[in-house]
Amino acid sequence: MAHSQVTVTEHAEAHNPALRHHFADEQQQKNAASLGMWLFLVTEIMFFGGMFCAYLVYRLAHFNAFAAGSQQLNIYLGAINTAVLLVSSVTVVLAVKAAEARKRKQLVSFIVVTILLGLVFLGIKAKEYTDKFEDHYVPGATFHFDKPFDDNGKQIPVSSNAAQLFFSLYFAMTGMHALHMIIGCGLFTVLGVLAWKGHYTSGYFTPIENAGLYWHLVDIIWIYLFPLLYLISRHS
Repeated sequence: MAHSQVTVTEHAEAHNPALRHHFADEQQQKNAASLGMWLFLVTEIMFFGGMFCAYLVYRLAHFNAFAAGSQQLNIYLGAINTAVLLVSSVTVVLAVKAAEARKRKQLVSFIVVTILLGLVFLGIKAKEYTDKFEDHYVPGATFHFDKPFDDNGKQIPVSSNAAQLFFSLYFAMTGMHALHMIIGCGLFTVLGVLAWKGHYTSGYFTPIENAGLYWHLVDIIWIYLFPLLYLISRHS
């Protein structure tokens, strides 16, 4: 009788569509996928860490220019985007919980809301980029930056090249972050379609968890970008 139960269990695992043939069981597959995702996230942290280090080094070298450049960023749009990403992190957590509870409709709903919030973020960032283009703050031949004034009406000495350096880092860092947001939205779109088809109602929802980890990392990166680019040294 015991041998029969074991045979039935092995047969069920062998025919589980979520279980790949080279894994002994679902737990082993989940552990392997989670390890792979964490290793990937470490490489992402190293990548953005290098950009953060470059920003901090040049900010110390060109403090006035970076402070003046920061004042040209729209702090209100940046704050709205921060709130949008924080809410999207909550919806991602709720999506994982819904997948764990095998509630397909709730899972799909939270994924859709997460994608919409991501698109809102990208739309606001596109508005910011458009404004910078119109103000000639895009580094290049058409770049133009007026020297800021202090509280006494005197111009602060700011090098045009140093100001271009600030905006070069601004576009590089926020642009790479936006690219990761686009990838995240595409990833959740695929997962949303699969969830609608019932792929994650069998109890195996590791892809949802791993996508959530990726989304949280992108949100955390913005939490650092916002104060570094928008908030530090905004006073005259």
